[in-house]
Amino acid sequence: MGTYNAKLEDVNAKWYIVDLAGQNLGRSATKIAMMLMGKNKPGYTPHVDTGDYIVVVNAGKIALTGKKLDDKKYYNYSGWIGGMVEKSARELLQSDPQLLIQYAVKGMLPKSRLGRQMLNKLKVHAGPCPEHGYTAQKAENLSL
Repeated sequence: MGTYNAKLEDVNAKWYIVDLAGQNLGRSATKIAMMLMGKNKPGYTPHVDTGDYIVVVNAGKIALTGKKLDDKKYYNYSGWIGGMVEKSARELLQSDPQLLIQYAVKGMLPKSRLGRQMLNKLKVHAGPCPEHGYTAQKAENLSL
């Protein structure tokens, strides 16, 4: 009996809706990253994108524990002198909560072309469920 290696033609990607209202950022990001990679499936293969599509709603209502809202910093550098912008997690949560989720999940994915392809399957929305517009994909609700 040989080792099973998934092929791109064999992959069945499903769509899931995840509601993050009141959920912790790190714990939910790890579960989302595992589903994007496909590690929850028995046919997981490291070099093939076997993961599912994840639609995250209510990203603006995510919770961070402790003093992370003020102590956790996110940096953006333009490449120019003096072009580094520093934002705390509180500022990022108020201005663009989608980026907070994307940064957390991106850090848990592989640092390669495959990881960037997996991150494209993550759709993050700050608002509630009716605003996402993915009803044609027959997305299932998923509780973390």
